[in-house]
Amino acid sequence: MAFPQTAADAQGSRHRLARRLAVLLGLSLASPALGETSGAAPMPPATATVEALDLSLSPECRVPGSKLYTLARLKAVKAALKEKRPIHVLSIGSSSAGLGASASYPVKLENALEQALPDVQIEVEARGLPGEVASGAGERLRSMVAEMEPDLVVWQVGTNDALARVDIEAFGEALDESVQWVKSHGIDIVLIDPVFTESLADDAYYTQMVRTVQDVARREAVPLVHRYAAMRFLSTQRTTEAHMLGRHFRLNDLGLRCMAEHATRAITLSLLQPDAAKDAGKIDPGKIDPNKTDAVKTDHATSETTKPDPAQTGTPGSGPTPALKKP
Repeated sequence: MAFPQTAADAQGSRHRLARRLAVLLGLSLASPALGETSGAAPMPPATATVEALDLSLSPECRVPGSKLYTLARLKAVKAALKEKRPIHVLSIGSSSAGLGASASYPVKLENALEQALPDVQIEVEARGLPGEVASGAGERLRSMVAEMEPDLVVWQVGTNDALARVDIEAFGEALDESVQWVKSHGIDIVLIDPVFTESLADDAYYTQMVRTVQDVARREAVPLVHRYAAMRFLSTQRTTEAHMLGRHFRLNDLGLRCMAEHATRAITLSLLQPDAAKDAGKIDPGKIDPNKTDAVKTDHATSETTKPDPAQTGTPGSGPTPALKKP
């Protein structure tokens, strides 16, 4: 993994962890506002201003921040950091099924998180099932949460539902209900939207499924990893998308490594989002100097830095999004 190091000795105190997170945020300021919209519009011409890549990622996985994440507060993970106890992560979704290359994903995610959060014990457990759709995973969440008592759920969602042509409104309702249930139990959740594939780039149903995941993340104010937008961007950097996607919409080893890095980036930057009581002192994103990477003053895992507008999420295409009924 190629994560930035902010101190020569990575075995320091939790205060050094906070400073490391602050530097991570500083590096991210090389790109536009954290919540900037990322769409499926054609890449800008070579003469246009090009958004800087996130250099904290491995070279093969680098994308602009606006095509990588939408951030939100992670209260449960912050609490675990302050209490100096291990962070328990439950991973569900298509690449958490433990088949073939996917079997390595929990290890990749755990390693990426441990490198980004030194001196913090991370325990990742994957409980995905092959081909599982959102409604089925939501039903299983109850028992999994009771058994594991996780601090964080990382949910890859939407790809299986799209391939099964699940009704989009029913999918949105099931996902919304499950996210609300997880949050109501004091557990953080990060969503990862569907994979990108050239063959479905113009499929209105598939892109609507991607937008639905984004809508739920925005409405419920939870972090989102823009896997679709990130893979689409990376596919333009190479002659084929096969560098990340294997057969049957399963990510290959590189794809899993990049997804682990992308999820870790969204998690670590979300940890820097200010608590609600501190919102009044947040920095105006329009006044941030993108070339400055000075550490921000922090208290453990909290920060007085910018909180992006959660309504600004990437979209794979245009067109109205159907209203989703909340449970």
